[in-house]
Amino acid sequence: MATTAGTVVADAPERSRYEISVDGERAGFVVYQLAPDHIAFVHTEIDAAHAGKGLAGVLVRHALDDARARGLRVVAVCPYVKSWIEKHPDYQDLTEQH
Repeated sequence: MATTAGTVVADAPERSRYEISVDGERAGFVVYQLAPDHIAFVHTEIDAAHAGKGLAGVLVRHALDDARARGLRVVAVCPYVKSWIEKHPDYQDLTEQH
């Protein structure tokens, strides 16, 4: 779980997603499909009331950091996750075949 000034990101494995909350209110999520050696991120969504605040980036960064810590390769099915990785070269190694 990551926390930043009222913002909390946590894995919700029972729902196969990472969730981001702001001041206790769920603001969005990124859905994943987990396999033994990789994690596929398939959909990212931020509630309209929280759009434009950079929360999707915070959420995806946390999810990718967790994937790295777990030694998982990342499959970016979600266009937002794919675009975010392309803009952050220090995360591109997660999508390479090992």
